[in-house]
Amino acid sequence: MTEVEQHPFSPFLPQKAKLLILGSFPPPAKRWSMNFYYPNLQNDFWRICGLIFFNNKDYFLMKERKAFNLEAITLFLEEKGIALYDTASAVRRLKDNASDKFLEVVTPTDVTTLLEKIPLCRTITTTGEKATELLLPQFGISKAPQVGSFIEFIHKEEPFRLYRMPSSSRAYPLPISRKADQYRILFDDIGL
Repeated sequence: MTEVEQHPFSPFLPQKAKLLILGSFPPPAKRWSMNFYYPNLQNDFWRICGLIFFNNKDYFLMKERKAFNLEAITLFLEEKGIALYDTASAVRRLKDNASDKFLEVVTPTDVTTLLEKIPLCRTITTTGEKATELLLPQFGISKAPQVGSFIEFIHKEEPFRLYRMPSSSRAYPLPISRKADQYRILFDDIGL
């Protein structure tokens, strides 16, 4: 049986977070360029944010080190009020890669506990199909929103929105500019 892998990062939960972005689970450590979320240089999440907020897809890239700039990223997230974690806290990798379809989730993340730590947050975003599938049952949501759109739901008597964004993985067949267009709608909707 394949070894159980615990999530390597603590949840990133700025006090003024208005948005919680949830992926599925980090790639294997050998693919990291930094010790933080979306660490793989082949993942376009930080390029999407660079395009949207700075009109420069390489804004968060340190070319001299072939890595993302963790300091610039965390400052950006704190300033904008964006929290990050994943919908799985422990997994088994059925293949030695970052593909969601080869992740067996051992422990789903208790997202309600995360939300208690960021009381201003009323918007959740999933970045991919597996993240969305894992999140829906926690809030009694029966049907996922279409990619690039949202649904509304009530949690603890408060209105929330769940946005479903395209995966930022290059394996998801959509040009980065089109992915950025969909993420831009989310960020505009919530005033970021």
